[in-house]
Amino acid sequence: MPKWKNYLKGLYDTKPDHLKILVTGSARLDIFKKTGDSLAGRYFAHHLLPLSPNELNQLHRAVDLKRLMKRSGFPEPYLAENDIEADRWRMQYLNSIITIDVLDFEKIQDLSAIRAIFELLRSRVGSPVSYESIARDVAISPSTVKKYIRVLESLYIVFKVTPYSKNIARSLMKLPKIYFYDNAFVQGDLGAQFENFAAINLLKQVYARRDYEGKNSELHYVRDKEKREVDFAMTCDGKIEQLIEVKYADNVLSENLMYFSKQYHLPAIQIVFNIQRAKKVEGIPILSAKQFFEELDI
Repeated sequence: MPKWKNYLKGLYDTKPDHLKILVTGSARLDIFKKTGDSLAGRYFAHHLLPLSPNELNQLHRAVDLKRLMKRSGFPEPYLAENDIEADRWRMQYLNSIITIDVLDFEKIQDLSAIRAIFELLRSRVGSPVSYESIARDVAISPSTVKKYIRVLESLYIVFKVTPYSKNIARSLMKLPKIYFYDNAFVQGDLGAQFENFAAINLLKQVYARRDYEGKNSELHYVRDKEKREVDFAMTCDGKIEQLIEVKYADNVLSENLMYFSKQYHLPAIQIVFNIQRAKKVEGIPILSAKQFFEELDI
């Protein structure tokens, strides 16, 4: 619809006070709202991410974490009758984004390169991503790699988690980790799949705090000069509120998690997919993934 923002602006400015307006759209809506007339001061943005265990509980549906990890929380594949139908939806979804939405968003000179970057990222979930390394693999410049990943971010295919630093500029200069909104895109072992699943749900909580509470919430990972690392750090106003380590099967408390928690007096928690019962070690809770994500307020 051409000049859709002009239409919405006029509708909002002339509507009765009691009328509420809800506008939904794909990732392209987020892109196109940056052009044309401004709607500043006339709307609140709400980010709609894949279904979470908490939401499935609210819908009175059984929560199957393995199914969520394998098919993702997008309603169509998650509720599909079988894996084949889920895979058919995903293939059509990806092809539509890569061949149509990308071209609508920006002039991309090499669709094969952006597809190659997408494929490389699938096997690097959970590891810091080097633009230079990907550039060598795809035979393009690091700046082009960065540009194409930014396009994939804008289309809600991937999202970045940057290392925590009180110095924002320094944090942006360090290597990010890149995760997928669709968990089924992850190529890796169960540990990588579970880490991506955790990242989606933690990001969903970040968006909920921003959109509904107006909090300056962020999701990071923690890594120091000695290469000690914790998977995730939830922050608000630049301060760490909680450290989170995720494990697929290891219920032994992470030494790095314990170190950062004790050294900097930070709340911490370890989430394990396969665990018989919850426990607490050195004051740090070790919970089952099902319990943690079903209770996560998103």
